[in-house]
Amino acid sequence: MAEKRNPYADVLVAGGGQVGLALALALKQSTPRMSVTLVDSTPPDAADRASRASTIVAGGRRLLQQLGVWAGIAPSAQPVTTMVVTDSRLRDAVRPVFLTFATDGAGEAEAHVVPDGIVVAALRGAAMAAGVRIVAPDAVTDFSLEKGHVTAATANGPAVDARLLVAADGARSRLRALAGIGTVGWDYGQSGIVATVRHERPHGGLAVEHFLPDGPFASLPLTGNRSSLVWCERTEVAERLVAADPLVFSVELERRFGHRLGPMQVLDPPRAWPLGLSIAREFARPRFALVGDAAHAIHPLAGQGLNLGYRDVAALAETVTDAHRLGLDIGALTTLERYQQWRRFDTVEMGLMTDGLNRLFSNDRPTLRIARDVGLGIVDRLPDLGRWFVGEAAGNHGETPRLLKGEAI
Repeated sequence: MAEKRNPYADVLVAGGGQVGLALALALKQSTPRMSVTLVDSTPPDAADRASRASTIVAGGRRLLQQLGVWAGIAPSAQPVTTMVVTDSRLRDAVRPVFLTFATDGAGEAEAHVVPDGIVVAALRGAAMAAGVRIVAPDAVTDFSLEKGHVTAATANGPAVDARLLVAADGARSRLRALAGIGTVGWDYGQSGIVATVRHERPHGGLAVEHFLPDGPFASLPLTGNRSSLVWCERTEVAERLVAADPLVFSVELERRFGHRLGPMQVLDPPRAWPLGLSIAREFARPRFALVGDAAHAIHPLAGQGLNLGYRDVAALAETVTDAHRLGLDIGALTTLERYQQWRRFDTVEMGLMTDGLNRLFSNDRPTLRIARDVGLGIVDRLPDLGRWFVGEAAGNHGETPRLLKGEAI
């Protein structure tokens, strides 16, 4: 009797969020003969995907355009025309504006805010149409390194053999732990509250980052008279707020949001998740790679978490595709080292920047308050420096993978 073989894939992606789906689609489009399987443990209509929104900067938008999904996303994508940074205490009657970024680039907005569920649905549909095999709901529960391939066990189905296993399974990555890859980082003692609100007056594409002593409060514009909130508080306070009576939550929300857009209505139950810095010590091992939050989880104050993940997608897809076209082993560590070296500096730089900003602003020390407000004022008065910050956040600097430039691999 012939030996029964496991299902096979050139690349097996574990995780069906935006990053995992974008990677699977990019690989399949660049190399149609490559077999790509994606295992997704989260239902497509999961509540957290429906209620959360993300800032997608210009590099990520160009990647989505090149993958052919942006046209379907665009009607739900709100361009950010201006970003304002304020710094004050909650009790202050006036919130002075210390920094203003005009985010319109040369013919394109530098950032859009889009509901996560819209992007996931578009990527999932395109991936299936391109021939990516999607297994859901299911999860990769374990894996072992074999000669020439990795064998991945799944919770609900047969094991899968693959030349390369990519972990896109989030900040608490089970596969990263199974691979024995440690992380560097720490907990902030803060949690991020996310919610969507409807308001009476239009926001005009204005995003506001309001720094408060207990953590930043961000208001991000959505299509229509709606905004997505990312509200950082000490963890014990955040837990009380999301569990509180809706009226109590609304009152505390108005104290932070203000009345500039008129009366507000909270459209979905607020959710909170703990915040910390976590960067994997390695991004790759033989036949194994980390992308997205599995590789790096940073503070959300700059809205860069997802965009770092899109940079991972562009770099890994280009690395694997180039190796495949040259007839090289796509899962060999010598191949994956290119991806690891490409992404590590950028990731550490962004992680340390967001960590430093959070430490600088999430306190009420008078000397630090004076220093940071003077610093913000200087940046605001130097347009070239301000444009550099916007370009850096948009992924327009450094060695840029082709997908982030809107080019085919």
